[in-house]
Amino acid sequence: MSTPQQQERSAWETLAALPPVTTPYRTREWLTLVGLLRDPAARLVTVTGPLGVGKTHLARAVAEELRGEFAAVRAVGAEEFTAPDAVYEAGERRLLLVDGGPRPAVPEAVRALAASLARDPGLVVLATGPAPLRIAGERQLPLAPLPVPLPGGGHDLQELGEVPAVALFVQQARNVAPAFALTEENAPAVADLCIRLEGHPLALELAAGRLRLFSPQALAARLRQSAGALTALSGGPADAPERHRSLGALAAAALEGVAGPERELLDQLAVFEPGFGLPVAERTSPLPRAATDSALETLLDRHLLTVITQESGEPRFTVPEPVRSLVRETLHDTGRADAALDRHAEEYRRLVTAAEPRLAGTDQATWLQLLAAEHPNVMAALHRLRERGEREAVASFVLACRLPWLVQGRLAEGLDWCDRTAEDEPGALSEPLRARLVDMSGTFAAALGDADLAVRRHRRALALCKRLGDRRQTALVSARMGAALLRLGDYQGAQAALGPSLTALESLGASGPAAEAAVALAGALRGQGDGRAVRELRERGVEAFRRLRDARGLAGALCEVAAAAEDDGDPDAALRSLREALRLLESVGERSGLPAALESFALLLLRTAPAQAPRVVRLLAACEALRGRLAIAAPQQTEVLESLRARMHWTGFAAAWAEGLRLSPEGAVAEALAVPVAAPETEAEPPGTQSLTPRQVQVAMLVAEGLTNKQIAGRLDISEWTVVNHVRQVMRRLGCSSRVQVAWVVGRWQ
Repeated sequence: MSTPQQQERSAWETLAALPPVTTPYRTREWLTLVGLLRDPAARLVTVTGPLGVGKTHLARAVAEELRGEFAAVRAVGAEEFTAPDAVYEAGERRLLLVDGGPRPAVPEAVRALAASLARDPGLVVLATGPAPLRIAGERQLPLAPLPVPLPGGGHDLQELGEVPAVALFVQQARNVAPAFALTEENAPAVADLCIRLEGHPLALELAAGRLRLFSPQALAARLRQSAGALTALSGGPADAPERHRSLGALAAAALEGVAGPERELLDQLAVFEPGFGLPVAERTSPLPRAATDSALETLLDRHLLTVITQESGEPRFTVPEPVRSLVRETLHDTGRADAALDRHAEEYRRLVTAAEPRLAGTDQATWLQLLAAEHPNVMAALHRLRERGEREAVASFVLACRLPWLVQGRLAEGLDWCDRTAEDEPGALSEPLRARLVDMSGTFAAALGDADLAVRRHRRALALCKRLGDRRQTALVSARMGAALLRLGDYQGAQAALGPSLTALESLGASGPAAEAAVALAGALRGQGDGRAVRELRERGVEAFRRLRDARGLAGALCEVAAAAEDDGDPDAALRSLREALRLLESVGERSGLPAALESFALLLLRTAPAQAPRVVRLLAACEALRGRLAIAAPQQTEVLESLRARMHWTGFAAAWAEGLRLSPEGAVAEALAVPVAAPETEAEPPGTQSLTPRQVQVAMLVAEGLTNKQIAGRLDISEWTVVNHVRQVMRRLGCSSRVQVAWVVGRWQ
């Protein structure tokens, strides 16, 4: 019989004889693990994570690095835990590398290892496994899948190639196709593959191996078309464990021993799309609350349920691939999928319905962010209801998604759902629901930049509402049609629609819609040069939105305030309003209205601070990129861009434009708000005019000429009411109490 020393040498020689291990995509984890094992207080470190994520690979690399720092290093398998004498030998600091295998360690093995640690103060254990050992003093290093590209993001080749999941995929692809390279053509497909495979190293290696037969584009399409295609990915090395040769085998190994309440809960959670919250998971659970909590803990320990994000302190979960796909296949094969899918659909129908009345008050941002995070599950529930033929439920569900989809920028998708649901077979839908869907389709058309289509849809909805005698809905549709006419530049038509609808909405107590109508009517009157009631309407709208705590509505009102201030020659006030609007839009995650607000800010910034030209270019590029992603039609600022290109020269312009295209919406808002509001740049301002805007200087000079307010209004092509306000501001800022004193001050400028 060999001695423990001989066993130890043999085990390490076997470990050292394996191919060299590198961890180019696990630098942070590698450094963390090295630091833990160098800590004299660390006796047991366990690397946990899903099967195939690279736990043993990382442990071997670190053991190799630290071999010279331990008197001895030994590698054992989980089955050797039950023989304490085989792993125990008192003496200097020793490292025991334990491969836990695909299943959690059995209690006997854990007790044996704990006994070895207690007897030998020099023993240090580095264990790997799907779950922690739960021995006193254990330090855990959870190993997650590799980071993946952002969904829907741009695909700058250099940045994409540096994403760990993409880098691993490309490296493995070159093992089977040496000429493979990341290109503009295949980059979107490679990013999609990495996202779909959730950065799982083994899945990426198996998928890369399929490039012998398929292009990245074709492979991505096959995986999208069938969940079964995912678990069918195979082709692992012949000398690898069976569970590492295909994703189906890997998932089956991960599920070994999962039964009873844990399997019941897992079956339900597997129908969720990645990224669901704990409350909905608990409400859809087929188990009692206490059993659900216990099962959740077990699934988390075994990495059959993982935390993917933390939002506002609340964790969001997913059942990782390929386990999710295998469980779904099993549910369908055994006829148990329908019940799980129905519970899921009903829960999300309740969630969206409950959220709808809360989307315009103090909790607006919270609910909008929640619905944005839950969007994949919301859509899965909507598709399930449609499959079941529940037309009325689908229509109500779609209508409740109006504001969330607008905020998230899901405009084309929303328009399509409105049209498909409204145009269903005759008799499948009530007329009131059909009228609201047609109206909602007009809202999405307007947001997409097709104001003409929006007007046609609203007119059709208006006819339906009038026939039904629904006064409130008629007023709402009329107001939205007026807003669409305003986008078309038909100011008189907009006024004709908005005026009566505002009166009706106020009489019905519809505060939010009335505030929207008031702001839109102010824009229509401003467009006609009628300033008598404009300011009062704007202020009424702003005050109502502030009172309602409606951040999105207030942002829209402030954009109108900014436009009016700019018309009146007060760029400082316009910039202040736009800055507040941008903060509000970002607070609710707004996407549809963000490009217009950013563009207004950029153009005004260019006029007031020409030195900010590079920043302006970045903002305009970000606007174009965001509009492109949302399919929003808008005329490009061609003259402005040509002027900027000439001023900055081609290289400077191109660099700033490229930087702007890569900005995220959040980054674009931060870019805009990073610059302080600059004072307007004027040439050779006369003494005493520094506190006046350029428009106020013009008004003051015309007052000095003896012109009346009406005459000044005609000369400057602004309303008489605006002139009155300017005169008041001029007198206040110059410290004058009469028009004569204004003339005297102006006389000193000459």
